[in-house]
This record gives sequence, C-alpha cells and structure tokens, in this order.
Amino acid sequence: MGCTDTICGLTGPQATFAAMSTPPTTLVELIDYGAANWPDLPMLLSRQGDTATYGEYKDRVEAMAAGFANMGIGEGDVVSWILPTWVDTVVLAGALARVGAVQNPIITIYRDREVGFCCQQADATLLITPGEFGGYDFGAMAERIAAAKPGLRTLIATPGNFPIADPSSLPAFVPPAADRVRWLTYTSGTTADPKGARHTDQTVAAFPYALGQRLDVQAGDRYSLTFPFPHIGGLGLLFMALQTGCLHLLDETVDPVATIDFLSEHECTHAGTGTPFFLMYLAAQGRRTEAGQGPLFPTLKVCPGGGAPIPPALHHRVVNELGGVGVCSGWGLTEAPVLTNLDVTDPDAKIAVSEGRAMPGVDLIAVADDESLCAPGVEGELRAKGPQVMLGYVDESLDADAFDANGYFRTGDLGIIDEDGYVTITGRLKDIIIRHGENISAKEVEDLLYTCADVADVAVFGVPDDRTGERVVAAVVPTAGASPTVESIGAFLRAAGLRNQALPERVDVIDALPRNPAGKVLKRELQKNG
Repeated sequence: MGCTDTICGLTGPQATFAAMSTPPTTLVELIDYGAANWPDLPMLLSRQGDTATYGEYKDRVEAMAAGFANMGIGEGDVVSWILPTWVDTVVLAGALARVGAVQNPIITIYRDREVGFCCQQADATLLITPGEFGGYDFGAMAERIAAAKPGLRTLIATPGNFPIADPSSLPAFVPPAADRVRWLTYTSGTTADPKGARHTDQTVAAFPYALGQRLDVQAGDRYSLTFPFPHIGGLGLLFMALQTGCLHLLDETVDPVATIDFLSEHECTHAGTGTPFFLMYLAAQGRRTEAGQGPLFPTLKVCPGGGAPIPPALHHRVVNELGGVGVCSGWGLTEAPVLTNLDVTDPDAKIAVSEGRAMPGVDLIAVADDESLCAPGVEGELRAKGPQVMLGYVDESLDADAFDANGYFRTGDLGIIDEDGYVTITGRLKDIIIRHGENISAKEVEDLLYTCADVADVAVFGVPDDRTGERVVAAVVPTAGASPTVESIGAFLRAAGLRNQALPERVDVIDALPRNPAGKVLKRELQKNG
C-alpha cells in the first residue's frame, strides 16, 4: 500500500498553503496555531493504529487537560511521566501544558534509581507510567518510588485510557512569562546522578522551526518519530509539527522489519535519526533490491541525524542506496538542544564530515585550555550562548561549572569550527558514553561497581561501535580470588537498579588501571585496546 492523500498528502488549497504568521512560542498557542492552519491535515499516525489530525489533536488535548484538572493538577504542579512513544503521550504533553503543569518527561530505559531521583529532586506530585511494557513492570516501579516519597501520586496509563473530561470547564489559557520553567529534562551527563535541565516553552521552541527550515520540512511531509518521545528531541519534534504542518510517524517500539515497513508504507520523507536506524534502512533496502522491488522511501528528502557523529562512509551509503541528500546531522545536548545542524542545500563534502553550522541566534565558540579563543580549524571546547540554552540546572549548585565567566554554556565537547562555520566534533571532555544516541554516565556505572565485592578498582569507558555508536566497556581490577565476567557484572548492576542500556558489553580484567601522576585514570590508554 502506498501513501494516500488521507494519511500523507495534501490536496486542493492545502497543497499551496503557507502559514500566514510566525508561529508562537508557547506550546498551547502552537496547538491553536496548528489547528487553525491545518485542521484536517494528519499530524500523528502510529504503527499501532492511533491517528490524529491537527484539529483532533487540539480537541484531544483539551479533553485530557480537563481530565487532569479534575484530578487537581494545575499551575506549577510537577508531573513526571515515563511513557512510550504513543499518540496519547504526545497528547499528554499538550494537556499538561494546557493546565500549566511543569513537565518532567523521562525516557523508558530508566529504572528505579534514575526515576526515583528525578521525582525526588523535581518534587513531583504525580508520576505517570505504563503498566507492564517491554517486559518490565513500570506500575510496580511507580509504587516503589511513591512509597519512598510522601505525597507522590501515581497513574498507570495505557493508550485510550488517560483521564478525560468536558473541556468547557477549563479556564482561559494565560500565556506564561518567557522565563517560566515548563520542562525539567534530565540527562545522565557526567555525574553519578542525572542532571535536570530547566527549560521554558521558549527554549524548547527555539530550535525546531529553524531545524525544519534546514531540513526542508513542509506541510504534509512525513517525519519519523520512532525514538523515545520524552527525549528533548522528541519534544522538539512536537513543536516542529505544530510549526510546519508535517505528519509524524510513531512507533512505541522499534522493530527492524515492522517499523521500517510502516515508514516505507507511508512514504517517509524524513527518516531519522541515528546510526542504528540508518543501518536498518539500508538492510531493508538491500532486501528490497534483492527481491527486485523499488525504493524503500521513494519520496525521501533527507535522513536527519543526531545523538552522535555519523561515519562519513555511512552518509555516502545512504545517498547511494536510499537517495535524498543523505544524512544531515546536528549536534546539541539536553541542556542546549540542536546548537548546530546541516542544511539540505549544504555541499556534500560538508554534509559527510560535519554537524553543520550554528543555528540562528547561537553564538558558538571554541576555547583552548588557557581560555583563549581558538582560531578557525583549531580544536577546542565548544561553548555556546543561544535561545535554546537551558536556564540552569534543577540543582543550582551545578550552574557555576556549567557556564563560564562570560555566560557561555560549557558543552564539554571538543570540536573544530572551520572558516565557513561548519562544526566537526572531535571528542569529549565529559566522561560520557553515547550508546544508541543516549548518554550514559561512566561515573554512574563506576560508582555502582565500586560497591561490588568482586571489584577492587574499575574504569568504565566507551569504544566505537558501527551499530550503536559506542559500546560500554568496564576495565576491572578484581579483588583477590574473584573472577568477574560480563554476566556476573551485568547481574550485579541489574540488581542495583541500573538500566539495561548502561550495562557493560565487555569486561576487561586487568592487573592495574593506568594512571597519571595525579592519580587520574588514563582512559585513552584503555581505549587503545578497542
């Protein structure tokens, strides 16, 4: 079945529709904007069958908002939610914005330790989870977390079973002040505990509109949203849809066959969003080619990239085998999302090796060890000011290290800004591992392993992996008589509540960790073993 006008296309006057005003910057006003401009155009479609036009999305948001208002959720209440990428999850984001709640979205790879920490630090009053999903009982986890935090209510939600009520009872929406915190987005970062970034609607809205322009996102385009929606990138794509009129194709879990077939059936134009996805697309295209079938994505414009740099060879394969302009990557952090991004009109030589140029309004610099500015082409720590940079951390004591004396956010990433402004990421000051586009704190894993009876000393680091971006490796100095293995280390960390994505995939048993005279572990020496 090919793409149909009902689901994917534009007909009649909509085919030439142009937004008549600049999109607003609050989520609630954007919902009104989308419903006014494209009321009958599909906005969301999930592989599981749920769908919503822009007009229906607004109606569902209003009804769900009334349901939460009846539960007593209102202005300033912090609501933590850890949910799959459902249409109802996207509706929830709009509904909680409508009642003025502060949202703490959490991706579903997190477990008791991380979710409990977020709820405690954010001072959540409500935690929303699925029941059992992906083989894990989130409802039981929610009850454990609530038992440790007096006053925290829980809500187990499933598609079609969220609170709804008559929206006529809702008060008129009053736009929040520009500096009003609306989002608490957590990242593993470089510390053992997650770090919560304080975002406003304006900081979240700052990058999607420009990103849509760089990726040529038009009303009626079909954009894949098959990664975790609670990620800052997922929230940004909600804003992008409401700003541009595109359709997002959703899937609650990624299946290497069913998900790709779903995206192909609906002729995805923007197939993101990281190395694992691109490899699945290429494998699917290979199967189609062997079977004498046509293109996987016949109307593909571009493969948006993010999470970690894409190997140039992979970009070239995408161009040659899938079509479009290839992988147009971007770079950013939860604290400062999409600071740079490539444009579909950029030269292929730049697209293959860089993360693009700074987004509008972003002041990006490279700084040397002595705090001097680096000349073009010279590696330094990338620092940024811009409209999408967070206001600061939930734990304000972290802000002094996060921003330099001139107010630039310290990204902790090493990079080169060339004479044309294109950015290439060359390494990281921050001790994190990026696996499947998600940050894993090496210190978090190390701190847990230091409590293991079999471990005398340990260093956790990442090594390149063509499929996942990086693999997690633990170099372990064992205690006397111990013989730690991947299996035993994994079992210990699971029992300690660590999420599966952060578990080491390799354990190197060594006699001693290499250290410099100051005692710092030389992880680059360990990484040389591959």
